[in-house]
Amino acid sequence: MDKRFIRNFVIIAHIDHGKSTLADRFLELTGTVETRKMHAQYLDTMDIEQERGITIKMQPVRMQYVLDGDPYTLDLIDTPGHVDFTYEVSRSLAAVEGAVLLVDATKGIQAQTLANLRLAQKEGLVVVPAINKIDLPNADPEKVSEELTALLGIEASAISHISAKDGIGVKELLSRVIKEVPSPKTETQKVARIRALVFDSSYDTYKGALAYVRVVNGRVRRGDAISFFATGALCEVLEVGYFKPHMLVTEAIEEGEIGYIATGLKDVSKCRVGDTITNNAQLSISSSNRGPGENFQTHIEPLPGYAEPRPMVFASFYPTEGDDFDMLRDALSKLKLNDAAITFEPETSEALGRGFRCGFLGMLHLEIAKERLRREFDIDLVVTTPSVLYKVTCNDEKVLDIAAAGFLPDPALVKEIHEPWVELDIVTPLSFMGNIMELVKAFRAIYKETEYLSKDHLVLHYEAPLAEIITNFYDRLKSVSSGYASMNYNLSGYRQGDLIKLDILVAGESVEAFSHIAPRQSAENRGRRIVERLKELIPQQLFAVSLQAAIGGKVIARETISAMRKDVTGYLYGGDYTRKRKLLEKQKKGKKKMKAIGRVNIPSNVFLEMLKE
Repeated sequence: MDKRFIRNFVIIAHIDHGKSTLADRFLELTGTVETRKMHAQYLDTMDIEQERGITIKMQPVRMQYVLDGDPYTLDLIDTPGHVDFTYEVSRSLAAVEGAVLLVDATKGIQAQTLANLRLAQKEGLVVVPAINKIDLPNADPEKVSEELTALLGIEASAISHISAKDGIGVKELLSRVIKEVPSPKTETQKVARIRALVFDSSYDTYKGALAYVRVVNGRVRRGDAISFFATGALCEVLEVGYFKPHMLVTEAIEEGEIGYIATGLKDVSKCRVGDTITNNAQLSISSSNRGPGENFQTHIEPLPGYAEPRPMVFASFYPTEGDDFDMLRDALSKLKLNDAAITFEPETSEALGRGFRCGFLGMLHLEIAKERLRREFDIDLVVTTPSVLYKVTCNDEKVLDIAAAGFLPDPALVKEIHEPWVELDIVTPLSFMGNIMELVKAFRAIYKETEYLSKDHLVLHYEAPLAEIITNFYDRLKSVSSGYASMNYNLSGYRQGDLIKLDILVAGESVEAFSHIAPRQSAENRGRRIVERLKELIPQQLFAVSLQAAIGGKVIARETISAMRKDVTGYLYGGDYTRKRKLLEKQKKGKKKMKAIGRVNIPSNVFLEMLKE
């Protein structure tokens, strides 16, 4: 295939700005999908994506289009828009030359718009800006155009105005992509061997690990012997093809093309996203030990990848059925192949049994992973209270990474605790600025500066502890801004904090799933809120159950779940009161004994409800 007629590009935007709808129109315009088979959000293949109306996984698709008599091959990657899935976007950007930046005409530039634009500019991509939803009654394309021209430093005439839903301007936008996005670059120093970047992967029961690749050098055919630079895995190519958007087998995938390689690897960890695939003989020579007389063209350097995903939020997953532990381990391994940002390691809890400590990019990422495990692998889970990764310095100067309160050393051994902080950007209309600044005060955030996108649209820049914003901050932000504000954050580093372990005791026993690390100044309020919520959620027992929040040996909050009472005197129909008294005293002694030896069995739904706190 002539590389001059190949265009690789992505669609990037904030969540709900119309990426999937625009992709649908491109599929229709190019005839990639038959009209009778077409449906909304065609590239969102998971049920959970269709139900929520959001893109979770990037999805590549190949389209054919003729412009001015020339046949073009267009490889499009549809990307997610939520802040939790920024890593998905960064991976797709490494495989393309251009990006359509889509902005909603009713909402204007949002936080993820800015974040995705910065990623695209960092990769050196050609950005084609477009304003979507111009057909809506409350659309204000002129105002949004003013914001984009200031942001990108371009003329207003360089911005496409479209309606992805009705197809207005979509044909012209696709023509712009073909004319402005460059064809794949040709290496100035030609190499004889294969180099392909793995930007995503999935698993097939019969074909093993499927590597989604962008071929940078050479050609990959069925039967080729290939290897992975990072893992050293060797295998023979079982099948190659491209996405239509279903997988379509072909003879080879050429230089500059996007496609997939069926590796046959059953160990999913050997097919790592961000790795470089090449001929297996090429691993023997490195640039550090190559002799002066060796030809440079016989050596291949791995392709520059992108930063490894750094989990922001940690929570423990325990199967509700103890026998499902091995099934959960296999399910997490397969899920990680499809979602490289997930990390997990085994752990054991006295209350919950064997499970895994898992790392995620955010709360939505955690929720989606939990739901996928339930739907795709039929595993019901108990999920512990989410936390972040703390760095604990002990008195002997040893530094520990702590992701759960249960692993925190004795306070007498701890010198200091550092917590992760983020750079927080909040994009909002000017009218909600006061409400948002008042809200942020309660989350230990530090104000930095205000950046104006237009006369009535601005960005508030803050620094804040990650632990404060991963739970209900986003929902409260939407509430105080009537849904108009949006946020994006990036990890900036660690800072020392006055932090303590908040223990939650049920019937005198500490439940690590509810305990967490909290700022000393707000620990009492948090402890009181947790025990009050547990009192509502835990069902009554046959004995009174105490709920306590404690710091060290000091109880700072307490609630009691009253005992379930049986009417032991109901069958009596008269006689001396001492008969009733005798039965009540017997019941009282029984409850006292039960309280001494009884244990509270906390239903799994209680853990799930507490996760929403």
